[in-house]
Amino acid sequence: MSCSSCSTGKDGKPGGCKNNGTCGTDSCNKLTVFDWLSNMSLPGGEKPFDCVEVRFKNSRKEFFRNTENLSLSIGDLVATQAKSGHDIGMVTLVGELVKVQMKKKKEDFNSKDVPKIYRKASQKDIDIWQKCRDREAEIQKRSREIAIALNLEMKLSDVEFQGDGSKATFFYTAEERVDFRQLIKDMASAFGIRIEMRQIGYRQEAQRLGGIGSCGRELCCSTWLTDFRSVSTSAARYQQLSLNPQKLAGQCGKLKCCLNYELDVYLEALKDFPGQDIKLYTEKGLAYCQKTDIFKGLLWFTYRDDPSNWHVLTKQQVHEIVEKNKKKQKVVSLEEYTLLNDTTEEKEVVFENVVGQDSLTRFDKPKRSKNKRNNKNKKRRNNRKRPAKNA
Repeated sequence: MSCSSCSTGKDGKPGGCKNNGTCGTDSCNKLTVFDWLSNMSLPGGEKPFDCVEVRFKNSRKEFFRNTENLSLSIGDLVATQAKSGHDIGMVTLVGELVKVQMKKKKEDFNSKDVPKIYRKASQKDIDIWQKCRDREAEIQKRSREIAIALNLEMKLSDVEFQGDGSKATFFYTAEERVDFRQLIKDMASAFGIRIEMRQIGYRQEAQRLGGIGSCGRELCCSTWLTDFRSVSTSAARYQQLSLNPQKLAGQCGKLKCCLNYELDVYLEALKDFPGQDIKLYTEKGLAYCQKTDIFKGLLWFTYRDDPSNWHVLTKQQVHEIVEKNKKKQKVVSLEEYTLLNDTTEEKEVVFENVVGQDSLTRFDKPKRSKNKRNNKNKKRRNNRKRPAKNA
């Protein structure tokens, strides 16, 4: 959802807050929840919900209890409780909708273990936090060099500083278990901070780093997808996609999450659809299924002795033949069913010239005839050889 400053400005140009994703309403950030309860007032005597949702770097969100009864709104920077020290984050959701989000994520909002919000971030807190954020790229590069020198089979994908600058969390991916005890010692002595290593999956890595997918849009996991459902190759088989790993894999190297988007529709359509391993018994011979079109309800069959000729049948016709086969009855041939399908003629598509009667090649120069060009050059040579007449 966009904020009011994103509306049309002067001379039809978009206004925009020019804050590049950090506007006061937090509406331009990824994974933002629209507070549809913000315009509704609480019943008389009801106290507002005392928990808020706070977002940190990338997509990390946590819930905190507002014990100090601070007047918080979306976009405020707050100092929150951490295991040691404090962290700085941005408020992304307040009010009763936070309770809905906590129930959705199975968080107990009545628990005393919910961390607290200390205060609104002061200018000094923001300066320290911003200084730490500026160091992340340099420290990530240096930590990768240390890991390569130790010959560790791991990839350091991201670094996140705590708001007070006392600790840094290094996110890494690895195929196998990694002994990074020496790595922590070397990085702690080089950077002078406490180190925490956290292993993440390849999908979580793509979510943190972001990128552009093969569809040309931003990755779903880094914009709006909040949970990762398991994706299997059976999803591609149900949708009759080519099992090509290069086309089915996303930026993370795993199967694309979008394979699950239309899977339910295909499964619903396949409920009353004959299987591809079905066989039809006819007097002309045994027929096998070669191809199916789920949404048009068509199946293509070939005889075992004549695999080059394909016959199109509807799923109703296939069910009819199967019922006859169950009763030990054979149909004469598949041709008698395909002739019924051929009676419906397809309409010929006529393309109209929507750009006018002008030819698209009207600006191309016409090719000169080779014979005309040769005759012209021959006349020119004859004129040169002819002697000039006396006056």
